[in-house]
Amino acid sequence: MHVPPIPTLTATDPELAGLVEQEAQRQHDKLRMIASENYVSTAVLEASGTVLTNKYSEGYAGKRYYEGQQLIDPIETLAIDRAKAVFGVDHANVQPYSGSPANLAVYLAFLSPGDTVMGMALPMGGHLTHGWSVSATGKWFNSVRYGVSRETGLVDFDEVRDLALKERPKVIFAGGTAIPRTIDFPKFAEIAREVGAVLAADIAHIAGLIAGGAHPSPVGHADVITTTTHKTLRGPRGAMIMSTAEHASAVDKAVFPGLQGGPHNHTTAAIAVALREASQPAFREYAAQVVANAKALATALIERGFDLISGGTDNHLILADLTSKGIGGKPAAQALDRAGIELNYNTVPFDTRKPFDPSGIRLGTAALATRGLTEEHMPQVAAWMDDAVTAAIKEDEAALAHIAGEVRDLVSAFPVPGYSAA
Repeated sequence: MHVPPIPTLTATDPELAGLVEQEAQRQHDKLRMIASENYVSTAVLEASGTVLTNKYSEGYAGKRYYEGQQLIDPIETLAIDRAKAVFGVDHANVQPYSGSPANLAVYLAFLSPGDTVMGMALPMGGHLTHGWSVSATGKWFNSVRYGVSRETGLVDFDEVRDLALKERPKVIFAGGTAIPRTIDFPKFAEIAREVGAVLAADIAHIAGLIAGGAHPSPVGHADVITTTTHKTLRGPRGAMIMSTAEHASAVDKAVFPGLQGGPHNHTTAAIAVALREASQPAFREYAAQVVANAKALATALIERGFDLISGGTDNHLILADLTSKGIGGKPAAQALDRAGIELNYNTVPFDTRKPFDPSGIRLGTAALATRGLTEEHMPQVAAWMDDAVTAAIKEDEAALAHIAGEVRDLVSAFPVPGYSAA
């Protein structure tokens, strides 16, 4: 049963309610290892579903374009103050609808169409909005891209510096969507200062680890920081932009009125709840457990012959090249899903296959740690993954179904927010 219960939805729209109930059970019954997903708390779920969704609030606290903001202003201010406290920043904007609009706001704040932006290439682990060709950021701006070393899978900062000196970008993005190693923000900052660029740290994947002290912070190095509020931070599907005081006005004007109208107040409230949770001692324990689980899982996968990009992980994320296993990432991911292990197929650096049928899989341990799984469970997870890949190659659906049953047996001992078997 979905928690909080949804009796009114069930009575009003039983078809949709049934799908919601099934999704709640699906999230309970599987090992959810998509690196960008997590479980939010019941408090975050409740905040996301309040009457705050009824209110329009264009503008900022004290400077709105609609009346009736007596309670909305303090809610948004609370979220802002908590973001500033958790991350130690001068300024925070909690209104962006999601991560991509937050990154677009950086372009609007600091660039004009045709200006040069530098970011990690998408196949190397970067994000679409860091200037990739199919994104508006690659179509409207002159995009130059750095990558990783073929030998190490790590960023070669000598190459980054040479590229920056040659191209003179106005903005440099550090961060991405498939980076399993610690991001060296001080080195990026040094290069950005040398070429007079704004350094934008995209910490969408690692925000919760930074808040929990399990990854170095970009604060003091980056001029502007963007992040989603879900993923490792365990908040709702939203985003934030944080910056130095110098850039506060430019950031705020880029978000509103530059890119969007009224903020989603129910999401703002849920962000505030998540940030309060992130300020608690238990959150530091969770962040440390996420990394411990990832390291243990990486070791167990390597022992079973998986080829991990960069040889392992420093954070929540693992990127594996399945070429040596004799299977593509897409059929492997689909088989793993049938085996109760949810992750995604993904390109790997220097991939010879197409993006929609790549060589790799990407997985993470944030949701497993939220659920309560620890290092002791990771060898079993690796064994199931290995067995599922083997079963996929053999087209052995019975074996996949058997693994799925074993997964359900394990996770039944680890309840999750949002679902109750009662």
